[in-house]
Amino acid sequence: MSTGELLNVDPVEMKFPFELKKQISCSLQVTNKTENHVAFKIKTTNPKKYCVRPNIGIVSPNGNCDIVVTMQAQKELPTEMQCKDKFLLQSVIAPAGASPKDITAEMFNKDQGKVEECKLRVVYITPSSVGEEGDDGFSACNNTMDNGGSEAKSRVTKSTEEKAAAVQPGTKTDVLKKKTGGVSSITLVIVIGVIGIVIAYLVKRT
Repeated sequence: MSTGELLNVDPVEMKFPFELKKQISCSLQVTNKTENHVAFKIKTTNPKKYCVRPNIGIVSPNGNCDIVVTMQAQKELPTEMQCKDKFLLQSVIAPAGASPKDITAEMFNKDQGKVEECKLRVVYITPSSVGEEGDDGFSACNNTMDNGGSEAKSRVTKSTEEKAAAVQPGTKTDVLKKKTGGVSSITLVIVIGVIGIVIAYLVKRT
């Protein structure tokens, strides 16, 4: 917002959601801060490109006025989405009871009296609908990829656990077999040893 002695202007950046081959409009509001009638006039550096309604007017004391600026359909994208166009809103105290018909070019002649000026800059922006669709598309894609990755990871983990579970019992069985085989061999040696001792004892008695 630009605050002057006569008018408040909101906004001071005229933002156009740029689209090729389509007329685009933006609006601004001027508010009279005084107890007087205030006349305004809008000029631009590129008059063939824009249509301003109203381009001149009278704002009643403590009243306001909405202004609509329409940009003609453009056939080419601007370089880096930059715009050098500017607008100038001039305002001056008007006679009491004045109407738009009473506005003359001489009223805004600085030599005739105090003229307040507010410069407005043009800014191109990406249309909100296009931005939202783009965000949704990427977001959905990312979510899909994340879900697929999580599911794949879950499947790999589950498969690894199943393989580990399958191998683990086999490993335990092999260990048990080795242990059992070891115990059987020792038992056989002991039995043979005992038999040998018994035979030797019986031979001595004989």
